[in-house]
Amino acid sequence: MSARKTEQEIAVRHPRETPDLFGHREAETALLNAYRSGRIPHAWLIGGAQGIGKATLAYRMARFVLTHRNPQAASVQRAGTLAVDPTDSVARQITAGAHGGLLVLERGLNDRGVLRTVITVDETRETISFFGSTAAVDGWRVCIVDTVDELNPNAANALLKILEEPPQQSLFLLVSHAPSRVLPTILSRCRKLPLRPLAASDVMRAAAGATEIAADDPALAETAAPSEGSVGRALNLLGGDALKLQQRTAALLATLPRVDPRELHALGDALGTSDRVALAAFIDGIDRWISEKLHVDDANANLPRLARLAEVWEKIVRAARDTESYNLERKPLVFSVFSMLAEATR
Repeated sequence: MSARKTEQEIAVRHPRETPDLFGHREAETALLNAYRSGRIPHAWLIGGAQGIGKATLAYRMARFVLTHRNPQAASVQRAGTLAVDPTDSVARQITAGAHGGLLVLERGLNDRGVLRTVITVDETRETISFFGSTAAVDGWRVCIVDTVDELNPNAANALLKILEEPPQQSLFLLVSHAPSRVLPTILSRCRKLPLRPLAASDVMRAAAGATEIAADDPALAETAAPSEGSVGRALNLLGGDALKLQQRTAALLATLPRVDPRELHALGDALGTSDRVALAAFIDGIDRWISEKLHVDDANANLPRLARLAEVWEKIVRAARDTESYNLERKPLVFSVFSMLAEATR
């Protein structure tokens, strides 16, 4: 089956439905060793670029802990990985999103059925009733926050309160695309677990595992190289002309702070009106460009300019979420993004 399909035809499995993990053996071993030691930190911040398997690792850990509730059990002590048989009853319940020992905090739908742009404080307060006073009696309970970057300020403070006084046998797995931007008070209460971008071969295998695309499909190989170690990015590039759109975006970024308005109009037209893959490819291209600027090792780098870029990136992320959530016109977003970037790079 060819990977050259439209967004509607490419079915991507949710991380909770993905039992296999690629390329993060060191991080997996760290979680496993901490758990079977009997002294596992109650909160972990799993950080790294978007689409490299952070949520997949979090769900893999949750399955293992909820399947093997006794860290001292022989099955845990001799385990080489966090793998759990997908046919196991706990694994099947987690895949279905129906296990009572797992709470997932993620963006939900508002009253109009539209995906929210943030995780709200009311959703975060579900942790209080979830853990409750009998959590230790019932055994381990796991909370995955996907992602902590999307907590609004009140929600972040609500999470902080429970992290400060965690219930017994509670495990928090916080996913973050930008760990440096997480509240310092939350960071200080977490064991940090950074994940590296995947090798191209792992990107291809993980992308195949997340879809119905064959691992040896030539299109996967074509998108693995420009994905820069991100499975999510590779999957975005599989849809339609996403790769060409990213190349067009990169060409415009190279001209900053000057930009040809005609090229902006053309880019806005290329994004269409409702193509989520095209929008994701555009924002991903911006993300890559800004990330490169923010990770400059030059001691003489213009620090005020870098600070402006970081601030602009947060505004772009919010604007992109609003555009996707409310299905707004893409062209105004394109002009707004390049206007902010031009101002920040002057």
